[in-house]
Amino acid sequence: MFNKTADPTTAPIKPSSNANKSVLANDLKIVGEVTSGGSIEILGEVDGNLTAHGLIVGAEGRVSGTVRAETVEVKGRLEGKITTEGLTLRATAHVAADITYSTVIIENGATIEGSFTLRKA
Repeated sequence: MFNKTADPTTAPIKPSSNANKSVLANDLKIVGEVTSGGSIEILGEVDGNLTAHGLIVGAEGRVSGTVRAETVEVKGRLEGKITTEGLTLRATAHVAADITYSTVIIENGATIEGSFTLRKA
């Protein structure tokens, strides 16, 4: 009944897009350096440097420090310095930072203080 063997010519199942996503829960506070080759979602607090492929700061999340990521989406609080290709500031975002970017989306209601510098091609 269950004796069928796997077909060796069948391509392996690829992991979902969440396979390289780390979530830092709302009860977690990290002081120091955080590095990931994937995406990070911050629901708690990070004080320090953060480097990742993608970053999401959740509505209750807080980041204070230097951020380097290909994409950054902020729903919570971010203070410091941001270097990114694509920045999205949601309506609930509170940002006080010097930002270097290629593209930016700012929703109505986002609070922003700091400077914006367009990345040179």
